[in-house]
Amino acid sequence: MRADFYLIAKPRFLEQPLLLVCELAKRALAAGQVTLILARDAEQAEALDALLWEFDEDAYLPHQIAGSDEDDDITPILIVAPDTDTADRPLVINLRDMIAPGQYQRVLEVVPADPAAREPLRARWRAYQERGFTLTKHDM
Repeated sequence: MRADFYLIAKPRFLEQPLLLVCELAKRALAAGQVTLILARDAEQAEALDALLWEFDEDAYLPHQIAGSDEDDDITPILIVAPDTDTADRPLVINLRDMIAPGQYQRVLEVVPADPAAREPLRARWRAYQERGFTLTKHDM
C-alpha cells in the first residue's frame, strides 16, 4: 500500500488546485487505473466534474459523479461526494479532511499551499504510516 502526498507549489496549481487533481486523474487513466476521487463536498464534486471536461482540450477523461448514472461501475474516473456509497477501487485521490476510507492499493493526497491547511495533512501522514503505507512526497 502506498500514499503519495502532492504539495502544491507551482503557480498554475496555486491559482486553481483542482487542476492538479485533473492532472493526477489524467495520469491514472493513461496508466489504465480506475480511480475514485473523494470530493470534500457536493460543490467541489460539481466543480471537478466541470473542470475535467475543460482542462485539457486534447484529452478525453471519462468521468462522472457517483450516483448520477447507472454506469458508476464502468466509468474510469468516479467523483464521490460525501454520503455517497460506491465500490472501492485500487486508486483513490483524496480531497477530504480525513484519511481515505475503504480498501485501496494507493492513495493520492493533494496538499494545499496554505501552511495552516497542512497541519491536518501531517496527521494523515502519520495515520497512513501507522497503517503500514509506504509514504512519498512530491512537490508540484
